[in-house]
Amino acid sequence: MSFQQGLSGLNGAAKSLDVIGNNIANASTVGFKGAQAQFADVYASSLNGAGGMTAGIGTKVSQIAQQFTQGNIESSNNSLDIAINGQGFFRTVSSGMVQYTRNGQFSLDKEGYMVNAAGSKLTGYGVGVTGQVLAGAPVPLQINTANLKPVSTAKVGIEMNLDSRAAAPAVNPFDAADPNTYNKQTPIDVYDTLGNPHVLSTFYVKNGSGTWDVYAANDGTEITNLKVAQAAQGDTADFAAVNAARAAWDAATKAIPPVAATISAALANYATEASRMVSAAAGTAGADAAGQAAIVAAGGDAARIAGASPDQVDKAIAAAVKVPAVPIGTLRFDENGALNAVTTPNGGKFNIDLPIFPSTGSTPIQTMEIAYTGTTQYGTSTSDKKLVQDGYTAGNLQRFSIGEEGVILGQYSNGQSKPLGQVVLANFTNPNGLEPLGNNAWAESADSGTPLVGVPDSGSFGVLQSSAVETSNVDLTAELVNMITAQRVYQANAQTIKTQDSVLQTLVNMR
Repeated sequence: MSFQQGLSGLNGAAKSLDVIGNNIANASTVGFKGAQAQFADVYASSLNGAGGMTAGIGTKVSQIAQQFTQGNIESSNNSLDIAINGQGFFRTVSSGMVQYTRNGQFSLDKEGYMVNAAGSKLTGYGVGVTGQVLAGAPVPLQINTANLKPVSTAKVGIEMNLDSRAAAPAVNPFDAADPNTYNKQTPIDVYDTLGNPHVLSTFYVKNGSGTWDVYAANDGTEITNLKVAQAAQGDTADFAAVNAARAAWDAATKAIPPVAATISAALANYATEASRMVSAAAGTAGADAAGQAAIVAAGGDAARIAGASPDQVDKAIAAAVKVPAVPIGTLRFDENGALNAVTTPNGGKFNIDLPIFPSTGSTPIQTMEIAYTGTTQYGTSTSDKKLVQDGYTAGNLQRFSIGEEGVILGQYSNGQSKPLGQVVLANFTNPNGLEPLGNNAWAESADSGTPLVGVPDSGSFGVLQSSAVETSNVDLTAELVNMITAQRVYQANAQTIKTQDSVLQTLVNMR
């Protein structure tokens, strides 16, 4: 026996206590992975070799191996907290250096990047101009808080049942303001190019067995009448006179000092030009002389009201327009109650030009398709089954959530949602070869192998859980037992040194 064995045992036990102490200290550290001290015996070298007759000279620490087992997942109140359930590491960037971590406690910095407590930026896939996630080289994830741009309605889908037992309306012709002239009205919100909402109403008038005429109105006014009312608005040479009259009124109201007589004369001139154009359009659309005269009179009456404006004149003229309504299409059904593919044009898909009036500054005529796919005519009450459209108004970001596959989904005030990015994970052939950096981070090394980067819930990667964290995988009870064991080992090795000292003392005392 020599002091070497006992000394190496003391060093080994001390190193084991260091590892155990570090595990216990990080028992509450999110994403921490406990370590284990592993030992190997040591033998003295010999040229001739002595086979099994050589006593060992102690022990040494062969490695301190981290245990990359799954920790428990606990919920949190932070929507940016993410836990990995399964294999993989978050990939972060700090000062250009790529790091890997299991700690999913993130927040937003002043620039909108997702960062951890050490300031490292979480990386993933960005999104393109169309809102689709673009897989490629991972980049720091930045939450775009810009408003969602409006999208004008291009397609409307209506699926309904029209009662085959219904009789044709007793009052003719169709009038959107008179419910006695139609069998059914269906309103749906649509949006112009600026995101302003409008109510598109479709009306159904039975005019024979299995045949229904369809009319449309925007904001309560049938579209044929609305197109006539809109006839005084445009930017071509045909509208030069009316636009000049409106500009003259605008200039008169801004004059310093304003002259009431000049303003009144300018407004009267505008009313004359606008009612002239609308009256002509009404005549083309089928209005008689009396109807055209009523339009002119309405414009003149509105212009004489003190403080009136061209917009009020336009409103008064529009209210006086009364022209025959024109159906946007006809639905025809076969003997089985389905749309007749032969006699119903385009299978029940109608293209309409929807006037936006009064003007909101958007496109004045909005073209959209109304599709009646799945519409039936059965002997049951008329009812709507599905009403859909593809437009929406502008919206601002209200909140966002992170799905199991790492997609960051933004939710907007207009009820829409779109991806803002996607978190990626990295995995290694030998995670124990990763180089620990502190702050719950590791770096790639020659022993770990190159990282495999991919999206969560694919291949060998685990899934993500938002508003949750992965706790330390340290088993505190087991560590306390291991600490007692390491303490006894330390005491036993100290005892071997004491015994060797006693033996040497006996030899020294021999005479």
